[in-house]
Amino acid sequence: MHSEDSFHLGVKALIHNLEGRLLLLQSKPKKFKKEGGSYWDIPGGRIQKNESLEEALKREVYEETGLQNITLVSPFKMALSNIRIPTQNGDVGLIFATYLCEVIGDSSIQLSDEHIDFGWFDPYKAIELLAANYPAELVDKFAELHREPVEKKVTGSNCCSTAQALSGGR
Repeated sequence: MHSEDSFHLGVKALIHNLEGRLLLLQSKPKKFKKEGGSYWDIPGGRIQKNESLEEALKREVYEETGLQNITLVSPFKMALSNIRIPTQNGDVGLIFATYLCEVIGDSSIQLSDEHIDFGWFDPYKAIELLAANYPAELVDKFAELHREPVEKKVTGSNCCSTAQALSGGR
């Protein structure tokens, strides 16, 4: 006998700045009872009653980053996460509706209490950091956007978190 599963829908924003870097937020350790403490995430959260996906995404981005000047470029990928959310009757799964977004103009970040740091990362470093906690199908699709010929090598710094920048990128 198969039993049906229940899911919540969350929205996530892959936000690029004008330099092509991707915004990642470092979660507060134990905020979401994640083993291993802190991890890198992208802005987003769950949808409230009577909100559209786009309204929820803009609200969540603002709440987590203070950014008001994002533009939704396009829906990107729906992906089933491995996250389970406790409820009164057990738990529910989580599906991410991910959007590609751009930030235009001021990209000053004001972190919420859910996060301890942020960074604007080159796409290759962002892919590496997100792979630890995001569904492979989502990370793989994001990586497809940034494939480069094998003979071309990524050079230069690929870090930009505030903590790393202050320590010289280490």
